[in-house]
Amino acid sequence: MTVAAPAAPVDTRTKRQVARDTRRNEAIAHKKLTSKGATIAAVVIAVFWTIPTFGLFVTSFRPGADTQSTGWWTAFANPNFTLDNYAEALTSGGTSTTLASAFVNSLAITIPATVFPIVMAALAAYAFAWINFKGRSALFIFVFALQIVPLQMALVPLLSLFSEGLTINEVPIFPGFGLNEVQYSFARVWIAHAIFALPLATFMLHNFIAEIPGEIIEAARVDGAGHGQVFFRIIVPLAAPAIASFAIFQFLWVWNDLLVATIFASPGALPITQALNSLSGTWGNRWFLQSAGTFISIIVPLIVFFALQRFFVRGLLAGATKG
Repeated sequence: MTVAAPAAPVDTRTKRQVARDTRRNEAIAHKKLTSKGATIAAVVIAVFWTIPTFGLFVTSFRPGADTQSTGWWTAFANPNFTLDNYAEALTSGGTSTTLASAFVNSLAITIPATVFPIVMAALAAYAFAWINFKGRSALFIFVFALQIVPLQMALVPLLSLFSEGLTINEVPIFPGFGLNEVQYSFARVWIAHAIFALPLATFMLHNFIAEIPGEIIEAARVDGAGHGQVFFRIIVPLAAPAIASFAIFQFLWVWNDLLVATIFASPGALPITQALNSLSGTWGNRWFLQSAGTFISIIVPLIVFFALQRFFVRGLLAGATKG
């Protein structure tokens, strides 16, 4: 004797009724998941967090003499704003480079130092997720474990490795490849940032790529696609949110970096963070120039973040859950 399965209920609602019920359910969920107290606390914290930044922004437009004698909040009672701080900041800086030159150096450092680890990590993540080879799990655990190694521990060994005097059997390991000192220092910074970024990048991209349905990969292989075609035509487009999310992290990290670039870059290739460090003067009496230089330096990170923000949340949540 067999028992027939009960028929699934038929939804007889109209599209307008479905939309109305959806809005009602969303309102109920929003009411349960939000709190007026938490919202008020978040607003208060945001205001207190923003006040110092706003004060720095006002100071960047005030004459230097005014900043030495009065606080930034007095500028609204007696407005006296100027763009001279920005003009002077662009032509000032350290002993070897101006802020404008350092701005270009930061672009030359940050863009390749963001692209290189993403390309290598995406290829490695695809291999760990969809290519079966001996020792895959152990190697992935090793790469993941590299995240706990402080980058400060690798600075001195890398500096010795990049030194042109380091040789094996009297053959230089890094002879310079015919590059001048500035070009060679850029290459050193790129390699250092790529090395430090690869473990986290590989882990993040692997979590996303591993969740791509296997049926898609298998269908592509049945159609004769090789690993290269699968990677560029399927993996890269689908993994765009995770790639963009890590690109934001890596770009901001490299752009705001001072330690790595100061150690590996030559005086003519120092980034904008080093120039900002020198803007305030010997005794800090020109800190109003540093405030102007600070807002010059955040232009590019803001453009990058807002250009990629639609991928940011999706990329952060990649690999968090399955199913």
